[in-house]
Amino acid sequence: MARKGTRKGAALLPVLRGSAVHDVPYWLWIVFAVTVLVALAVDLLAHRQAHVIGFREAAAWSGVWVGLALAFGGLVFAVVGTQAGVEYTTAWLLEKSLSVDNLFVFALIFGYFRVPRAYQHRVLFFGVLGALVFRGVFLAAGVAVVSRFTAVLYVFAAILFYSTYKILKEEDDGFDPGRSLAVRLLRRIVPVSDDYVGTKFFVKEAGRRVATPLLAVVAAIEAADLVFAVDSVPAVLAVSSDAFIVYSSNAFAILGLRALYFMLAGMLDRFHYLSTGLALILSFIGVKLVLQASHELISASIPEIPSPVSLAVIVVVLGVSVTLSLLRPPPPPPPDDDRSARRA
Repeated sequence: MARKGTRKGAALLPVLRGSAVHDVPYWLWIVFAVTVLVALAVDLLAHRQAHVIGFREAAAWSGVWVGLALAFGGLVFAVVGTQAGVEYTTAWLLEKSLSVDNLFVFALIFGYFRVPRAYQHRVLFFGVLGALVFRGVFLAAGVAVVSRFTAVLYVFAAILFYSTYKILKEEDDGFDPGRSLAVRLLRRIVPVSDDYVGTKFFVKEAGRRVATPLLAVVAAIEAADLVFAVDSVPAVLAVSSDAFIVYSSNAFAILGLRALYFMLAGMLDRFHYLSTGLALILSFIGVKLVLQASHELISASIPEIPSPVSLAVIVVVLGVSVTLSLLRPPPPPPPDDDRSARRA
């Protein structure tokens, strides 16, 4: 894949051998940062009063986040070019599809801690803030490592293949929200009370400052996102090596997670073929990584999978998975099925 030339200002961006680093003007980074900050502020103000978010409200907000992501993608097309626009759209759609896995874990965490529905949006809001920071760190590290050691792409591919195996075998990771490392560290640092106190994270009991269970829930959400980053980061690096593309696409996918969760809450089990679709997507991205690394390290005659093909595969697989799920409802679970422990 030919590398585009960069201006002096853009030369500071990480470079991945064998993949395009786009000529992204600094003002577009500023537009992106301002857009994300304004979007978070508007969302926080719109939900400053704790309340139960119903389907219609969640669907409206989900439309806002999707529209914002696509509008920004249009800006990328216009300013940076067609290839960058296709990579952004592919990476955003990939992260959006992989985020469905997060929704099952959100439901598991909320059920484990018995989080009142009115407080769940506040938890996910702070979870999104943490995810934006941690994903940025992981993606920057991933781009830096791959730019120096192309062979690490084989490791990333192995991670995706293993994730595919786990999904198809329906292996349980044994995720216990109450015993996650983040929650255990929190309990060591500060006492955690047993009762929720509105949307407060800290209260005073007997003259000492203690955390409410809501803070423990945020810690569990952040811990879960770190786990999902193991799949997410290698997958998106297979789509693009440009720091702007991979981070902006991740950010807009993450911004829409809350609305998507509340829109699909109670209906997640309907999309029972989606996990198989995600497994196929992960395995496809794994093959893409292997070909990309082999093209660089073994022979330039080894073909790479272009971004438009990746985008088409993701769209088709997701469309077929959702359609089959709606046409063929899942069988009723046996009486002893622990649905709260289900994971995609």
